Amino acid sequence: MHRNLSRRGPLMAAAATFAGMGLLLSGCSGQSGSASGDTIHVSIITKDPSDPFWVAMIDGAKKEAESQNVEITVAAGKDQSDSDGQIQAIENATARGDDAILIANNGPAVNDAIKKAQDAGVLVLALDTPFSPANLATATYATDNFAAGQAIGKWAAGALDGQKAVIAMIDLFADKVVSVDYQRDQGFLDGMGIALGDPEKIGDEAETGTYSGGEYEIACHEHSDGAQDGGRTAMEKCLSLNPNINLVYTSNTAPGLGAYQALKAANVDALLTSINGACEDINTIIDGKFGAASQQFPGKMGAEGVKAAVEYVRTGTKPKTDNADGFIDTGVELVTDQPIDGLKSVTGADAMNACTS
Repeated sequence: MHRNLSRRGPLMAAAATFAGMGLLLSGCSGQSGSASGDTIHVSIITKDPSDPFWVAMIDGAKKEAESQNVEITVAAGKDQSDSDGQIQAIENATARGDDAILIANNGPAVNDAIKKAQDAGVLVLALDTPFSPANLATATYATDNFAAGQAIGKWAAGALDGQKAVIAMIDLFADKVVSVDYQRDQGFLDGMGIALGDPEKIGDEAETGTYSGGEYEIACHEHSDGAQDGGRTAMEKCLSLNPNINLVYTSNTAPGLGAYQALKAANVDALLTSINGACEDINTIIDGKFGAASQQFPGKMGAEGVKAAVEYVRTGTKPKTDNADGFIDTGVELVTDQPIDGLKSVTGADAMNACTS
């Protein structure tokens, strides 16, 4: 597509601000790329600028870009709730005439900006988080989040060994519906053997009943906005409602660490589960903070997204997907140092060795 080069100068100067305007990172090293194409320009837009999960995703994209004559612009909202920051980044990419946008969207508020980018000829690929509707993107490179939740739910049911489960559910958002949020929550409950209501709705399961190992009680559903301080506040609220909590589900690492701090401060011993991303997150298992975590592969998401953008721009070939919604599963692995018979898992040490090798 034709690129508006007159915009590059001021935008590159403004790119020193990561959140909102983006940070320009050159993925090329003087190489000519393919014989059939010029430099490809790709924006990667994440949910916040500093979480290790997103940093790992960006690193994966950058490594792939190095050999592909791809110039990457990185942008993010100031945090996981900042839709306006993501919209500004999408609009900037469209105005520059970028060839592709790779985005971990934080909700439907960005959809109109995405449609305008597509109307302008920009390829849009989703990373980590499917759009709603999912087929808004040409393809989605992500974890099967329901399966990720199931894995830690099955582990929790086995680890309780027949005890009554008094469960704290610490989800992502209270003010919007995002597929990652409800898929992980519902997957966890399903893995425990708890009957679901609407699989796209959080909190409509029965508050009490039976799971695969015995009785359960849902003590709370709180939200964290994906942040550590949000996780701590949510866990404190849950403990004020029911001090007998012995099992905690958290949507991702940062709120999981916040929940751990609250449990420790209250001197409450509970099984803590989460869904991890970056290599450093595996330390939560090695250090004994989390009992089990489903490990994602954000670096693979970033790298595969860049590969797909290059292939499409240079040949017109769209990625082959796993279903009609354009989903491509980048995998998940259960990590625990407290294995359960019959449940496939790896130790924290083995996961760290594989992640960093």
